[in-house]
Amino acid sequence: MNWLADYKAKLRTAEEAVSFIKSGDRVYYGGNAAIPQTLVRALAERRAELENVQLNHVLLLGDDPLSAPEMKGHFRHNSLFVGPADRKAVNDGRADYVPIFLYMIPRLFTERVVPVDVAMIAVSPPDEHGFMSLGVETLASKAACSASRHVIAQVNEKMPRVLGDSFMHVRNVDVVVEATEPLPTLEPGPPNEVELAISRNILPLIEPGMTVQMGIGGIPDAIFASMEGSLDLGIHTEMLSDQAMKAIERGVVTGSEKTLHPGKVIITFALGSDELYDFLDNNPLIEAHPVDYVNDPFIISQNEKMLAINSAVEVDLTGQVCSDSIGTYIYSGFGGQVDFIRGAARSKGGKPVIAVSSTAKGGALSRIVPMLKPGAGVVTSRADVHYVVTEFGVANIFGKNLRERAEALIKIAHPDFQDELEKQAKERKLLT
Repeated sequence: MNWLADYKAKLRTAEEAVSFIKSGDRVYYGGNAAIPQTLVRALAERRAELENVQLNHVLLLGDDPLSAPEMKGHFRHNSLFVGPADRKAVNDGRADYVPIFLYMIPRLFTERVVPVDVAMIAVSPPDEHGFMSLGVETLASKAACSASRHVIAQVNEKMPRVLGDSFMHVRNVDVVVEATEPLPTLEPGPPNEVELAISRNILPLIEPGMTVQMGIGGIPDAIFASMEGSLDLGIHTEMLSDQAMKAIERGVVTGSEKTLHPGKVIITFALGSDELYDFLDNNPLIEAHPVDYVNDPFIISQNEKMLAINSAVEVDLTGQVCSDSIGTYIYSGFGGQVDFIRGAARSKGGKPVIAVSSTAKGGALSRIVPMLKPGAGVVTSRADVHYVVTEFGVANIFGKNLRERAEALIKIAHPDFQDELEKQAKERKLLT
């Protein structure tokens, strides 16, 4: 059977496709901008027929019908990165959170630590050879599909055909559902003054020929927007954003000096505007790979002069970084922060950076703290941290003892909190 006949034979409605799912099954589905939304809605309609279905995924955007309170007992999220769609369910105890380095997620499925019965993915229409691109999120989808008993592919004409190790052939899926719908978008506003000030402090750390990783938010956007000139930067990152795209278009990013995949932008997912998704389509500059390759610290470290910039909820005076929770309240996940901090640290000439505003809640709270909040999780250990940057300066604490770390971090805290931080540091005997 040729691939086109196979494709037509596998066509089903969304309702027929999700009928494969039974009570007690474990389901994986794509996240970020690659949520197979038609399939998710069809699965939600089966609530009354199903019990104890586990849902595995990374970041979910928008409203997720499977997270609603009335889904309790029918569906339970097992979130690998908590987001706005499932945050309330996790913190209400109706869903679960798995702390895990992003690059290790595929191993959960291939080694059946988390068995998968059904994988639901969103893909581009097949090309002339029968290959469908995973588009804006490769991440762990290939691993989940290879480990699953059934694979359901939602073919979306709006999904860009992103190149790289990011394709599924028609023969490797069991059911095809044709359903075209807009991809979720993320279009943040302009950076604020604090974010711009942080970017100004980071810019001197950026050398021509560096390969950079940055994620979501005002600080990465401000840094990319501030880059000018012939820097010949490369990009090796888990996420590609609009501002990264604009840096490429301005010629700031060329990849010509990269020591790994020269001339290529390496990603595992993209999240941004429709303009970004159009930019990705059939673009030979961009290669999407599974996250166990892109985020492997050993792979990352093969990019010489690797610059990794990540954020935090709070940093204590010894350098411990919490970035997935606010005390006991689970806010997000480990993501790729540790992957890239460690990869950049191992890179020849690399610089791992934690970039954070000095305060939160309109200046009411310091993000540089004597101790992390009770229940707060350490995502990046104090032995991993090198540079910490706020709008008030840069602290390089690599190789520093606890006293030196406390002194350096107090200097870049907001002035309104420096006296109290010094007092607390003396009480802890970090300072004398």
